[in-house]
Amino acid sequence: MPNRLDLPAGFRWGASTAAYQIEGAVGEGGRGPSVWDVFAARPGAVRDGHTGAVACDHYHRYPEDVALMRGLGLDGYRFSIAWPRIQPTGAGPANPEGLAFYDRLVDELLTAGITPLPTLFHWDLPQSLEETGGWLNRDTAYRFAEYTTAVADRLSDRVPAWITLNEPFVHMVYGYALGIHAPGRALMLDALPAAHHQLLGHGLAAAVLREHGKEVMIANNLTPVRAATADPADLAAADAYDALHNRLFTDPLLLGQYPDLSAFGVTEDLGGAVRPGDLKLIAGPGLDGLGVNYYNPTRIAAPTDPGLPFTEAPIDGVPRTAFGWPVVPDGLRELLVGLRDRYGAALPPITITENGCSYGEELDDQERISYLDGHLRAVEAAVAEGVDVRGYFTWSLLDNFEWAEGYHQRFGLVHVDFETQKRTPKASYTWYRDLIDTHRTWHSHGS
Repeated sequence: MPNRLDLPAGFRWGASTAAYQIEGAVGEGGRGPSVWDVFAARPGAVRDGHTGAVACDHYHRYPEDVALMRGLGLDGYRFSIAWPRIQPTGAGPANPEGLAFYDRLVDELLTAGITPLPTLFHWDLPQSLEETGGWLNRDTAYRFAEYTTAVADRLSDRVPAWITLNEPFVHMVYGYALGIHAPGRALMLDALPAAHHQLLGHGLAAAVLREHGKEVMIANNLTPVRAATADPADLAAADAYDALHNRLFTDPLLLGQYPDLSAFGVTEDLGGAVRPGDLKLIAGPGLDGLGVNYYNPTRIAAPTDPGLPFTEAPIDGVPRTAFGWPVVPDGLRELLVGLRDRYGAALPPITITENGCSYGEELDDQERISYLDGHLRAVEAAVAEGVDVRGYFTWSLLDNFEWAEGYHQRFGLVHVDFETQKRTPKASYTWYRDLIDTHRTWHSHGS
């Protein structure tokens, strides 16, 4: 039985997934092709040629998956809506079959007592929009607002809060700068307009959601940045990296301005992408909540390559996941306290919208239990230091398609046999269920 965590009575417990990683059925229900369908079909793009064509077959098996959530006792479920299911070409009238699928999913969740928390964009851009420039094209932000209108018109009567974008930093860097995720462009710093246009899309979509009376969030992948040494060159490099990874995607939202990117030779208009009025639209009246996705800190040293003003340095002496990511639970406390200290009153309530780890296929996944316990205790410590954290959504409910790694990385509380689609709860599933129950029981007794 897990030990109790000292978290508020109304703390929300959840789990997260994403459409392309679990749904499958890529050619069913009127869905159009996404950038990930095209990218995964490219030889060598995804490990062993894996694709999300079937994934966890959640499109057909969602009642079984919601039953697993109910068994956990979740308060909320964060999932993403596949834009190509709603608008197969990224524009035009909404596809009735696509809307009907999410209608059924939302109703199934509500019947199970679970609050839906949809993410509108989790990297699966309609391929037709990519062919006109994708997020490098300013027009994509306006298409995103139209898509948001179609979804909100259908679902907002039952969905109180929405996440606009998932991890715009990762999508920009991996998809447009380095080319290791869809759409597979390797533009380096010329990818920066994709950052601004995603944030512009957030601002436009947020306005739509507020017209429907809904709460608006965004989920950013954030990392505490540590200089490799106290040498001024390392400190300057760490500051430059922090500006790119963290502040580029939080300062406009919370402060109404971009950070100083002069270390990258970039002007404040991001190469002409920023137009008058954009930053006011992006900041809007403020976020109702900030989603924080945390996996590990980043250690930065002075540059060794003249192309960038930093070099990533290894974090030694800590355990690593099967993905090779360093396990540093206190980095989450450090990150949360740092956000509070940097943004002060401008910082909205925080929800941990992703935190999890990849290990092997073992059902008795004690390493995952240790990982989750350590990170939740880091959340507890941040709350004790006065950070307003409202909930924790672990990544992920199910083993799934892990992007360029295909099916080789398993993040789930539930094991999935990708040949038979059999779901088997792991030890971490039972642990998380008992933790949630212990928290509720403690508070229900007035302790």
